[in-house]
Amino acid sequence: MPNLSKLKREKMMVFLAQLKKEHHDNDESLIAIGEIENALNEKKYGLLWEEHEESVDIKMRSHIPVFTEDLSREISSYSSKEYNFLLEGDNLHSLRLLQKTHLGKIDVIYIDPPYNRGKNDFVYDDDYVGSEDSFKHSKWLSFMEKRLRIAFSLLSEDGLLFVSIDDNEQAALKILLDDIFSESNFIISIPRITKKSGKTTGSFSKNHDYVMVYTRQNKNIFVMEEHTDPHFDKEDEWVEERGKYKQNQTLDYDSLSYSASLDYPLVIDGETFYPGGSKEGWEERQNGNHKRADWAWRWNKKLFDFGYKNGFIAINRKADGSARIYTKTYLNAVIKKDEKGEYYIDYIKRTKPLSSIGLVENEYSNDNAKKDLAVFGLKDDFDYSKPVELIKRLIKNHYNKNAIVLDFFAGSGTTAQAVLELNIEDGGNRRFILCTNNQNNICEEVTYKRCKDVITSYHYCKDRKTVLMEHKITLKDFKSSTINDEIAELKKEHKKEYDKFATEIKKGYVYLYGVTVFQEYRGIPANMKYYRTDYVSRDAEYLSDALLEHISEMIQIEHGIKLDGKEYVLVLDDTDADNLEERWNEFPDLKAVYVSSNVLFTTKQNEMLKNTKLYVIPDYYFNFELREEGETW
Repeated sequence: MPNLSKLKREKMMVFLAQLKKEHHDNDESLIAIGEIENALNEKKYGLLWEEHEESVDIKMRSHIPVFTEDLSREISSYSSKEYNFLLEGDNLHSLRLLQKTHLGKIDVIYIDPPYNRGKNDFVYDDDYVGSEDSFKHSKWLSFMEKRLRIAFSLLSEDGLLFVSIDDNEQAALKILLDDIFSESNFIISIPRITKKSGKTTGSFSKNHDYVMVYTRQNKNIFVMEEHTDPHFDKEDEWVEERGKYKQNQTLDYDSLSYSASLDYPLVIDGETFYPGGSKEGWEERQNGNHKRADWAWRWNKKLFDFGYKNGFIAINRKADGSARIYTKTYLNAVIKKDEKGEYYIDYIKRTKPLSSIGLVENEYSNDNAKKDLAVFGLKDDFDYSKPVELIKRLIKNHYNKNAIVLDFFAGSGTTAQAVLELNIEDGGNRRFILCTNNQNNICEEVTYKRCKDVITSYHYCKDRKTVLMEHKITLKDFKSSTINDEIAELKKEHKKEYDKFATEIKKGYVYLYGVTVFQEYRGIPANMKYYRTDYVSRDAEYLSDALLEHISEMIQIEHGIKLDGKEYVLVLDDTDADNLEERWNEFPDLKAVYVSSNVLFTTKQNEMLKNTKLYVIPDYYFNFELREEGETW
């Protein structure tokens, strides 16, 4: 079938070509015709919207964006560790500067942008976008498109993007992200529980939103979570290397097609065992009297001998003296066969991927976000804050435990807490960069306060839970339950083994856990700097000098360090180099020197610095803007 739209375009292009000939001497007409041709040749699949300009765009025409550090808000509780950053101001401004320092360097981006519900949740140019605004969708798309294009440029090739969204803009966002990231880099859209009960719309209660997942380029970046199954509840002498085991499979079975090669007697310590437990039945089968599916062993004789020798076999006896053979399934060990047909033990870590419906557990709901904030004496001024467990669960999908994590809709600062907790839990060294505006003093009074409290006073325990009881709830429990007595008895029995106990009701089961506390913190050690977005006028009399005043902020955020004049030193001119030489004995812990390209070290200074890391302050910070204004430095 023909492409009708294409035929119409071609017909109009022929007409425009005719108009060009008729108006070949009229420049204004030719320019207008050219614009029409461009519009006709633009892509014909995707989102179309009225493009809107923001005040920050207009400001950046006459001013150059910079960061200004608020030294009074620096938090330093971890010596010799890299710094995290909280950036206060319009996130488009911050993203433009991060393009200079972190182009292709961000590993994980999580954002929770405004959902554009028309209920004062989306501010565009200092004004709320209401449901009656006829341009509410195009304003939102203009707003998001600029930021997401920069986000794409910031991600490394192994970068990963998570975006929370609900039905108001989910469809539009999917098409926008497909355009920016390409449809081939779309991974999944995961439903997430928001709350157990919600306001009804028609016949439905709205209890979920989504997390959209995209990669930058490489899809080979995901790690699966280590899986501890409560059904692995038994221990033996190999527990340290193999983990616990479960005993839920007998060695004999009759559910598959009968195999004569697997129907043999087993002699263990002088006792003979037959599949199905009957010698007579075995003799009948040997005479050819067997069903299509009949009794046999699951393992051949060679595998059984290896498994028995290495403790993978258990013999369970009943009170009447009868016995049955079971196999042990270990949490972290399996039997495998090599290329020569010989069996060996392979040690593994059982893992599981994040399910497409894995975020519907209540721990990922907004109710838990409110509890997270309450710990810091904060109310949920955002109404839709996300819980720490959600962000942790998403971030640890990425293989890099030293990832740089960016959140440019940081809100209440959940991402900062998630990054620092996750580092404790898995030994990582991730860093965060948060961007948020200061509308209603949110950045200062909520985001910063939470970050500061997490680093200086938050009580955090790293522990391990061991399942002591797993009880399926039945109708009998509602009449005369002994669960409380069982729990009390188990607590008494294991009192000396665990630091504390915890109970939980989940998916129709009651669980009792023994909790071992490994580490306990009053404040999670970390460092953080606080920047505000600022501007330098392009008309400044000494523009290069004005920009030079903000170079230290750019160096610090790019390298994650503090220019303290001791371990990390800034050298902007020959005078600074001479001062460094004169005071060289005062820098025993010097790690790196950041030097202007205009500085020419002497032979003596080069010899002095030969074992010190030298970084030339890059032109890409502000050289483009200086060239635009006819200045270089």
